[in-house]
Amino acid sequence: MTQHVSDVMTRAPVTVEPQTSVTVVARMMRDENIGAVLVAEGEQLRGLVSDRDLVVRSMAEGGDPNQMTVAQACSDDLVTVGPADDLARAEEMMREHSVRRVPVVDEGQHAVGIVSLGDLAIERDPESALGDISAARPNK
Repeated sequence: MTQHVSDVMTRAPVTVEPQTSVTVVARMMRDENIGAVLVAEGEQLRGLVSDRDLVVRSMAEGGDPNQMTVAQACSDDLVTVGPADDLARAEEMMREHSVRRVPVVDEGQHAVGIVSLGDLAIERDPESALGDISAARPNK
């Protein structure tokens, strides 16, 4: 039976405006226990910023995280999938573009979710190390 992205995606992703500071986004990630936030101007998806992006593109550069915006740290060469796409397509896109998370957009290109490598691991091989780790409740 074919599975769709909508079967495993995280719905209602956290979204911020491009001018949001890196510090604010880092706190959101901590408080929400998430590793990625979508960047949008109004309803238009502009990018995705991950916890790794915050470290590599902002903290490592030595800028002031209170002054640096997510627009400066986010990945803007987005690869997206639709909720009705097969999981195999999402997996293929992750492999082809070497990404761990892919925004899920509707026909109007509005973000409706995120599908992650961890989501795929839980669905495809829950007994694998990645599946097991991804399914575990975080330690606080």
